[in-house]
Amino acid sequence: MSEEISVIEELETEGGDNKKGPRGKRGQGAPAPKKKAPGAGTELEERVVAVNRVAKVVKGGRRFSFSALMIVGDKKGKVGYGLGKAKEVPEAIRKATQEAYKNMITVPLDNGTIPHEILGEFDAGKILFKPAANGTGVKAAGACRSILELAGVHNILTKSLRGNNPHNIVKATFKALRELRSVEMIAKARDKDPKGLRSKN
Repeated sequence: MSEEISVIEELETEGGDNKKGPRGKRGQGAPAPKKKAPGAGTELEERVVAVNRVAKVVKGGRRFSFSALMIVGDKKGKVGYGLGKAKEVPEAIRKATQEAYKNMITVPLDNGTIPHEILGEFDAGKILFKPAANGTGVKAAGACRSILELAGVHNILTKSLRGNNPHNIVKATFKALRELRSVEMIAKARDKDPKGLRSKN
């Protein structure tokens, strides 16, 4: 009887060791948790605005590289832009996209359009933005159109007053979007009820 008990105890201890063994191995060999990329969990759309080839003159000749200008947005009020440089186009686009994730801003929208008229200016780029009624669409072209669409603007009127460089146009557009103020933001700054304020479109 004592021999049977000792055999059962040995089998239980062996089984316990076998159960603990694989668990220990899984714990030691388990991969580390991956860090979430910027913008992970949200549906963001990316668009290439411009890709330029840049040449640097050195003693042995010319060294070519590429610069990419990217726009990233969720079409719900968040949009950003970034510039990336690399020796290959895909790498330049990847760097520009990462930079765009970091520089995202929130655009105040009013029924699919902007709250008020505004003028965006950066260096040689100058653009006028006006609110529009439903059904107007996005009356814009080039980089400005891409930014407004990815920001979630459905109706707007724009007029380029000066410049056609995509870099200046992008920066002028973002400068204007940063300066937009909604009725709620103005009411909070003035410590008043938003219902008592009206936006003149």
